[in-house]
Amino acid sequence: MGSALCRPAGDDSICCLQSTVHPCHFPLWAVKVSDFLEMHGPPEPHSTLKEKGLLHQWFEDMFVIFISHQWLSSAHPDPQGEQVRVLQRALRSMIDGSLHVAEDLVSMSADMNLSSNMRQHIASGFIFFDWFAIPQITARQSGVNEEAIKSDAALAVQSIPAYVELSNLFLAVVPELTHKDTAALVNYGTWLSRGWCRAELWCRLLSNKADTSVIVVHSPAEAEFMFPLDWQHSTIVDGDFTVEADRATVVQLGETAVESKVGYLQFHGPLSHYRFYSALRPKLLCQKQVSRDVDEFLEYFQFDTLQEAAQDTSSMNAAMCAVLSGDAPILRRLAENRANMNFALHGLSDLGFYDTQTLLMAAVKSRQDESLLRTLLSLRADVNGRARTTLPALYMCRSSEHVKLLVEHRAELPNYVLNGAVSFAGPDTVMTLLKLRCDPNSHDGTWYGPLHAVALLSRSNRHAVANAKLLLDHRADVNTRCTQDGWFYWECQWAQMRAAIYGFENCNMMTKERASVIGVSPLGYAALVGHTQLIQLYLDHGAECYPNDRGDWPDDLARKNHHYHLIPMLATFPT
Repeated sequence: MGSALCRPAGDDSICCLQSTVHPCHFPLWAVKVSDFLEMHGPPEPHSTLKEKGLLHQWFEDMFVIFISHQWLSSAHPDPQGEQVRVLQRALRSMIDGSLHVAEDLVSMSADMNLSSNMRQHIASGFIFFDWFAIPQITARQSGVNEEAIKSDAALAVQSIPAYVELSNLFLAVVPELTHKDTAALVNYGTWLSRGWCRAELWCRLLSNKADTSVIVVHSPAEAEFMFPLDWQHSTIVDGDFTVEADRATVVQLGETAVESKVGYLQFHGPLSHYRFYSALRPKLLCQKQVSRDVDEFLEYFQFDTLQEAAQDTSSMNAAMCAVLSGDAPILRRLAENRANMNFALHGLSDLGFYDTQTLLMAAVKSRQDESLLRTLLSLRADVNGRARTTLPALYMCRSSEHVKLLVEHRAELPNYVLNGAVSFAGPDTVMTLLKLRCDPNSHDGTWYGPLHAVALLSRSNRHAVANAKLLLDHRADVNTRCTQDGWFYWECQWAQMRAAIYGFENCNMMTKERASVIGVSPLGYAALVGHTQLIQLYLDHGAECYPNDRGDWPDDLARKNHHYHLIPMLATFPT
């Protein structure tokens, strides 16, 4: 969402439901998807669309698709219509079924996709796009009262959380483009950093709707369901705001959304999710951890007795509640009552904590204080325990303090833990592992090296470029190739077969990655995900342009995933 939200006077009636968590102060206006797909050029403002009869006020059973995006200039959200073109092509592909919306690469599942029923709803639905829906003062008309416009605009901006809640589908449109005023790159990472975008996202994910999924549109050929930890680590409190005065207002929206979610789950369940959000509430809101005695803990998380809590094996048992709420004293009391400090998680995958991961892994992934980890380890949590992926807690560390603590407690140090750090953490964590002599060129235990890893998951890690620079400074080979054997080799062969049958562009990202990985370079991976800065960095450090074993050159991978802005950078080599 941009910083210049305004718009001309419209119907003064309030059409939205007043029973929503967030009040609706101004009508929700939307454009039919069928009309939106016929538009050309930069999107026209609310006043123009209203004159053309293209705006429709919200009505019961309207299927609303909320579009969240970052503005590409201070005066216009999309001055050259670039985001609109990406969205139009993505919607057409969603409707005809050629665009597979799968789970993110971290979740590693190819099972999810849009149902045929959802595709039909999209085809007959309505688009909420801020420039369409909110009055713009810049769209001046004779006889229009500017003060009334300001008032309507302010009411509409205040209503955005209600608009999100009334929406049936939420799309984050985040292709890598250039901001026209600053020349800065705009992409998924920058969208995640924006305070208002985070507010829209939180209002969606903390809604009381049964389906609160978020679809991230990276290009016309790639869309995926959001990785849950992306939003949990993107708090509203520390978001970026163009107008600093907006911070307090938006933080209040976030607090309201969290409190509403916890209150709803307390009475309607599921109990596991009530406990999850209740435990994580202080961290989500950047508030001081709450200290509770045993009785308060049991009452708050709805356990009858300490013994029952200690022996509970449900997905959000007492030990997990203590870990996510950072409560070391309660962990000790639970351990005294024989609670399992190596409890294997289950049933929390939709929240980013996957089956067979451990309490220690949950602690590092949720970025708990070092004292909480130290308590777990003192209670004999297995520092070298493995999830079914064979990955240990050290791979999932997001801070240098966590790495040092686990190594202090004799954590094994396979080279591939460096892949986890460059993918999810920042330079301090990476540097700590390099000082511990992790090899930046090792492929041990995996099929690619750290420079591949940082590229593959670069879009959601704002430290990706800094991490890559650090690896290159420590003599990582920018031209290393992926090599596969065993079961993974045959999985890649199967993906290549699917890509050949159905067409590379018609496969989900997981299949594209598997089909491309054999023989791919870090430059090829950066081209596949469309990361301009990484591509430039790799080229500056001597990256050569060569194909993978399937014959795809880096510019082929960029083109097939519709990252056309990269072609000039990659076309300097003969192919």
